[in-house]
Amino acid sequence: MTRVLVVDDQDLVRAGLAALLRTAPDITEVSEVRDGEAAVEAARRQRWDVVLMDIRLPGMSGIAATEEILAKVPEPPHVIVLTTFDIDEYVYAALRAGASGFLLKDTSPRRLVEAVRVVTQGEMLFAPAVTRRLVEAYTRQPASAADPEALPELTAREREVLRLVGQGVGNDTIAGRLHVTEGTVKTHLHRIMSKLSLNSRAQAVVMAYESGLVVPGQSR
Repeated sequence: MTRVLVVDDQDLVRAGLAALLRTAPDITEVSEVRDGEAAVEAARRQRWDVVLMDIRLPGMSGIAATEEILAKVPEPPHVIVLTTFDIDEYVYAALRAGASGFLLKDTSPRRLVEAVRVVTQGEMLFAPAVTRRLVEAYTRQPASAADPEALPELTAREREVLRLVGQGVGNDTIAGRLHVTEGTVKTHLHRIMSKLSLNSRAQAVVMAYESGLVVPGQSR
């Protein structure tokens, strides 16, 4: 059962999102706040599974609020950032902050509810193609070969898993390519995130690009 916090400064948008989420049988609690400061306070005061965070907020931005929540809340929620445009100048910053993905504000009701369910399972909510498009748009890596020796704190197998995650490959497909179980892939991911102090799969994608394990335009 899932608890969701909706953060948006537009009253009608916020109320509409909350009302929609309350219709889902597996979402047990929905609360609303209108700015970043209130979101941080709500996250400190009560445990939430998912936060729907508008990027553009008065005062503390959605990016700053996301960073604050993920860095300082003991059991941080998964954060989904909300944006008006499919390529927003702030989306990459949100991924770097640890958000689990993003949704457009005109997304369908079914997609919204499904996104909440997906991130609670530790996955990113947007398609791999969108992941690659976002990262390629906001990184400035040179068009050179990937560095197989990047991130020396990882084992060779962990680097391979991270490389595939960075290319937008799902856990089940990674398991098939490496001839291991999906549970083993999740164990590798847990160790990768622990070693690199990452909070989300989205941050792992960004790390794969920034470390040189994956370069923009690289095929899977």
